[in-house]
Amino acid sequence: MGLEFEIIPAIDLKGGRCVQLQQGKRDAVLFSAENPVKIALHWLSLGVSRLHIIDLDAALQEGYDNFGIITEIVRQVKGRAKIQVGGGIRSYKAALRLLNLGVERIIFGTAMLKSPQLVRRIADEFSPRRVMIALDVRHGKVAIDGWREVTGIEARKAVKMASNIGAGSLLFTNIDVEGLMGGINIAVIKEILSYTTLPVVVSGGITSVEDIAQIEEAGASGVVIGSALYTGKLRLEEALRLRRRQDSNL
Repeated sequence: MGLEFEIIPAIDLKGGRCVQLQQGKRDAVLFSAENPVKIALHWLSLGVSRLHIIDLDAALQEGYDNFGIITEIVRQVKGRAKIQVGGGIRSYKAALRLLNLGVERIIFGTAMLKSPQLVRRIADEFSPRRVMIALDVRHGKVAIDGWREVTGIEARKAVKMASNIGAGSLLFTNIDVEGLMGGINIAVIKEILSYTTLPVVVSGGITSVEDIAQIEEAGASGVVIGSALYTGKLRLEEALRLRRRQDSNL
């Protein structure tokens, strides 16, 4: 796809902590730790080129404000790695605040369906490159509102909608396997990739370098890895070594 395949660690924020939830369920906590800034710097020290930050409190509209933590991560990481941020970005003000902070791209999910004009405005004013659409899919249908509501919209239609409102890239999460650490469903990933020429980053169920290799071979532009990293099932160093080996073979 002309882009370097990216291996991106996830930093999910809830109540000021870095957490990993199983399939987005608030009571299914796989990992929880203080000091998300320290964790971000740890991933950076291993050589990642991008960090993926999700504000779960904003996504679930639960009131806790993680913006100070996001600000500090951006301040310490800026210029050394790119940052993408998502979770509850439902207004122009919220989007503008993150973009002005130095976030390289913002991730819209619910807003694509409920406020498409907002997504289009950001793409027009700042460039499609800075707009990523999250396609969170459960049983073939798009889920919104922190994955709590499954719409009747099929993935194929959602991909087309994302393209039409100016998205520069897509983030596909297969909720059916997310957080279960049981591996990926490559057939579903290939199906999503067949719908678009936009860069697609894949998330959900990634637990091994073999999963990553399959996803890259299918034509995705990167992977976001969460639970497998935080539970020790997959070491980031292994994933990055795979990336470097493949680069050296080009």
